[in-house]
Amino acid sequence: QVQLVEIGGGWVQAGGSLRLSCVASGRTISRTTVAWFRQPPGSEREFVAGFFRSNSNGFYKDSVKGRFTISRDNAKNTVYLQMNHLKAEDTAIYYCAADETLILSSVRRHTAYDYWGQGTQVTVSS
Repeated sequence: QVQLVEIGGGWVQAGGSLRLSCVASGRTISRTTVAWFRQPPGSEREFVAGFFRSNSNGFYKDSVKGRFTISRDNAKNTVYLQMNHLKAEDTAIYYCAADETLILSSVRRHTAYDYWGQGTQVTVSS
């Protein structure tokens, strides 16, 4: 079992920055697929960024490329999402998810993940 806790949401003006942390416990996640998803108000949950297993290259949703950066600190069993140049349309509940067995083609599918955090609200004011 993996427990995930998201830290770092909040309110920010458009153009600002926030860093989210996903702190894992119960099992090391250094070789686990870990991703950030978000769910805007009234919308489906969508993929934002992720790592496939131990691969150090992140995957990104097109609309966040160049603004968001996913990184991991294996010593702290933590994955981060640095969000810069935030826009009003980035407003959502952000979730961290992990899975130990999904295949590469499923990285962007929220239904493929077994473990989820409780979510953290990010509000960007224009």
